[in-house]
Amino acid sequence: MSWRDKEKGATNVVAARLTLRVDLGEDRAIGPGKIALLERIASSGSLSQAARDLKMSYRRAWQLLESANTAFLEKVALTSKGGRGGGGAQLTQFGRDLISSYRAFEEDVQARAARHFLSIARQARKPPRRRPASPIIRMNDR
Repeated sequence: MSWRDKEKGATNVVAARLTLRVDLGEDRAIGPGKIALLERIASSGSLSQAARDLKMSYRRAWQLLESANTAFLEKVALTSKGGRGGGGAQLTQFGRDLISSYRAFEEDVQARAARHFLSIARQARKPPRRRPASPIIRMNDR
């Protein structure tokens, strides 16, 4: 259901939703995965914790962060090696600005998509309703 339909009280509309990826040139892009990683780094102060929260390998998280750091003239996050005192990661001001800019643009685009595709979304099939899983009772468990 789109945000405008919620305001009108409609209940039978499938939402039109976009996934936003901004290409900045060859092999340089920023999208939902990198933004989510940066947000988790901001909240946890740790690249490894951010990776765990997003259910991705540390190696993949490190690759995404390295890609984001090299896509811009300024770094989006700084990391320090682990060890006895523990490592960490923190966003730069540029990284925080990047998240804010991306999320604001994403919100605007989502609202525009909902308005633009409203009539098309009304024609979309709703996904089948899932029944809650019923507990299985084995004959030996009785």
